[in-house]
Amino acid sequence: MQKIKSFQVDHRKLGEGFYISRIDGDVITYDLRFCKPNTGVIVDMTAMHTIEHMLATFTRSSDIGDSVVYFGPMGCQTGFYFLVRNNVSKEKALETVKDALRQTIAYEGEVFGASEIECGNYRNLNLDAAKPYCERYLSVLENLTGIMDYDEVNSL
Repeated sequence: MQKIKSFQVDHRKLGEGFYISRIDGDVITYDLRFCKPNTGVIVDMTAMHTIEHMLATFTRSSDIGDSVVYFGPMGCQTGFYFLVRNNVSKEKALETVKDALRQTIAYEGEVFGASEIECGNYRNLNLDAAKPYCERYLSVLENLTGIMDYDEVNSL
């Protein structure tokens, strides 16, 4: 059985950040690491669900929206995966995520997709719970010194 790429990175070396997880044809998968793995710090499920709804909507509504393939949570609750076509530079992908975080922090309306028709667990959404995670992660991204791929992380 082949080990998937996300199991091949040494999670002890990953910190909060923005990483290239893998490239498959014309799709780049970014690892948006909100929390350092295996520290006991995770994103609360309600906040995670809300961040998924908000950032998926904002990134798909951005100027690179046609190149966004997917935005969704990691099962380990330490971050998200953001998949875009390779016609988007890593710098543009990062800026798009930062813009989506800023929009989420500033947003005052109903969470996108917060209805029984639109979501399978629509009662588990809370924008106030999500905003502190977005603020903290935006601070991480604003102080980011580079975007590494998993092979570079493993070589640390």
